[in-house]
Amino acid sequence: MRHVYWIGGGSGAGKSTIARRLAERHGWRLYPTDDVMADHARRTTAEEAPLLHEFMAMDMDERWVDRSPDTMLETFHWFRGEAFELIVEDLLRMPKETGVVVEGFRLLPHLVKPLLTAPGQAVWLLPTPDFRDAAFRSRATPGGGFTAGTSDPERADRNLAVRDDLFTRHLREETARLRLPTVTVDLTMSEDELAERVSEVFGL
Repeated sequence: MRHVYWIGGGSGAGKSTIARRLAERHGWRLYPTDDVMADHARRTTAEEAPLLHEFMAMDMDERWVDRSPDTMLETFHWFRGEAFELIVEDLLRMPKETGVVVEGFRLLPHLVKPLLTAPGQAVWLLPTPDFRDAAFRSRATPGGGFTAGTSDPERADRNLAVRDDLFTRHLREETARLRLPTVTVDLTMSEDELAERVSEVFGL
């Protein structure tokens, strides 16, 4: 795993953008963990990933409206590390001659740390609430996102915002405890500056 670089962090922190820039700059392979979630769901059983399969059985309101943000955080399968081993399986199948940059919120610090040969192979981007809100507004599509499929999109969006803030706080605490690198991303930071901060962590 010496050739693998990891970019984790909270939702809306710029992980995909920075990973794509670094992959293009250095000729690395890009592995966005969001893109393989459906494949990984198909590759698991209810015994292997019980929270995932419970989530799959819920309707949209059960997922995003009816539960508290705390419950959403505690029971969200990807936040609990379910199917993380499939990320590792995928990476081990890739040629080792080319660097790989892996990105996504599924990269939980305690799961990634044992795979590192040096702390500088990984970084977690921690967005401030204002930065995350601005990022989501910029991505907004006419008619709303997936929460438009609920009976109360406004409440669903509020629940998600609180849940994501709780997750970012959890990442901040865990990375500090494990002494892993982080970058706080706020509205004063440009994309170029963020790319350079991540490059500095990676020693590039």
